Amino acid sequence: MSRLKELQISDPRINERIRVPEVRLVGAAGEQIGVVRIEDALRMAQEQDLDLVEVAPTSKPPVAKLMDFGKFKYEAAQKVREARKNQVNTVLKTVRFGLKIDDHDYGTKRGQIQKFLKAGDKVKVIVVFRGREQSRPEMGIKLLQKLAEEVAELGAVESNPSIDGRNMVMVIGPLKNKADAKAEAKKAAEKAAKAAPAEKPNESAAEEAAE
Repeated sequence: MSRLKELQISDPRINERIRVPEVRLVGAAGEQIGVVRIEDALRMAQEQDLDLVEVAPTSKPPVAKLMDFGKFKYEAAQKVREARKNQVNTVLKTVRFGLKIDDHDYGTKRGQIQKFLKAGDKVKVIVVFRGREQSRPEMGIKLLQKLAEEVAELGAVESNPSIDGRNMVMVIGPLKNKADAKAEAKKAAEKAAKAAPAEKPNESAAEEAAE
């Protein structure tokens, strides 16, 4: 179990903890700087009084961003607290993954999770271990970490991966509560409805011109 704790999703690697020869660097304003040597990236961070934060460790090369990590952590924690506070009507959805899931099925299930989070629901993600796979908990951690990174714009990890029998479980909570998600969807629908009639006169005019 101690081995599992060491592998749990935690803070991203920052500054000197990023031990790779080069990174794909993103500037503080989100601009793409390109692939640079780690020494140059660390120097740029120091010159700008910022941190170098590894935001996509599984990419080749890893993606790192220049940012104020303390401020980033504070804002992320605020979002999670706000999301938890407003989750009175949240539904807990469940999505299961096999450890050897193929890319197509993975994309489909990730889409389901994104849909649930967008609607304001929590998602319980379960990785099912079969046979000897139980001796490789780090593979489940890697899969869940990748998933958490890819849905980070919609949800935050509320419960880090933990072993539950033959499964590994992680809970992701939405950043928007259900009421806000419904209001946003309603607003989008109303906007679409208003825009639709406005297109008809143009169509008629086009038909008359054609005649």
